[in-house]
Amino acid sequence: MNTSKDKNIVLVGGGHTHALVLHAFKAEPLQDAHVTVINPGKTAPYSGMLPGFVAGHYTREDLDIGLAKLSSDVGATLVDDRAIGMDQTRRKVLLESGETLDFDIASVDVGITSRMDALPGFAEHGVPAKPLAAFSSHWDAFRRSAGTKNVVILGGGIAGAELAMAMAHALRNNPATVSVKLLDRSKILSSNSKTAQQRIRRELSKNSVEIIEGADVVELTATNVALADGTRLPANFVVGAAGATPHEWIKNTGLKLVNGFLEVDETLQTSVSGIFAVGDCAHMSFDPRPKAGVFAVRQAPVLTSNLRRALSGGQLLSYTPQSDYLKLVSLGGKRAFGEKNGWALSGRLMWWLKNKIDRDFMNQF
Repeated sequence: MNTSKDKNIVLVGGGHTHALVLHAFKAEPLQDAHVTVINPGKTAPYSGMLPGFVAGHYTREDLDIGLAKLSSDVGATLVDDRAIGMDQTRRKVLLESGETLDFDIASVDVGITSRMDALPGFAEHGVPAKPLAAFSSHWDAFRRSAGTKNVVILGGGIAGAELAMAMAHALRNNPATVSVKLLDRSKILSSNSKTAQQRIRRELSKNSVEIIEGADVVELTATNVALADGTRLPANFVVGAAGATPHEWIKNTGLKLVNGFLEVDETLQTSVSGIFAVGDCAHMSFDPRPKAGVFAVRQAPVLTSNLRRALSGGQLLSYTPQSDYLKLVSLGGKRAFGEKNGWALSGRLMWWLKNKIDRDFMNQF
């Protein structure tokens, strides 16, 4: 049996919660345990600033949390690799490189993907909005390229609408022909309040984003998006922003899943003791909530404490998600829409607030 000094904590993924956990370990170092972080790359993009980056308000560097430095500062080891599975019995994380990592305690924070693999042509011609790192690189290259810009966003939720406005804003001065279309198989923004729907529809129109509802997409090609009614929409940049899909490899953990997401209890622990999950890859069966970064941020202090308590065998703390939270939506230019507890406001003041919150978050690192 391991002594406390032999304990290994493995953080799978460089999501927002894990970044905050590392930051907490910097302020109050762990005793008698070693931390390993598994992440593809030395940085992790912050989702809150993605629309601002797409619109051109932030640089790519502004978006990145420096995991390498953060890990180094707390004496953790950063492994540049991807997890592909987990062996619960032997307490090992399986890596894409073929290597394995032993753990006593593990936490998974790998976010979600918006890949649409069932859609013919998407793998070859579509760009999922998540994971963020790959998307931001594709967008940066496309934005800087010459020629016609025909953008189509598949998925009319808040994320799709926010990206559509940001893209339209970024391309507004492009000398070539520009079109930005937002498609949804039903109605856009259907899960949002009436106020949010009205205000954001108005902003989409101001940004010259064309809304196409009841759109049944059947195929993507290199030059267009094909609909079931025979319509072909010119497209040379197609973004998948429809829904939240769990990463396939999570099925290889042997942990209990709900619709492909890792089920966690109030302590953020999965179905196996000593293995936690947080952020968008987790499903809080005790109090189900939409996928939103605010929950990941609030989970961080509880996870930090529970990792310490799991090391010592102490009683784990419970996490209680907030009943409501401030929803801030970028509107293309340096304006934003804010909504909470029945009130709503849009304009430059909301952008100032959103920018301050995002900058304050990043400045921690």
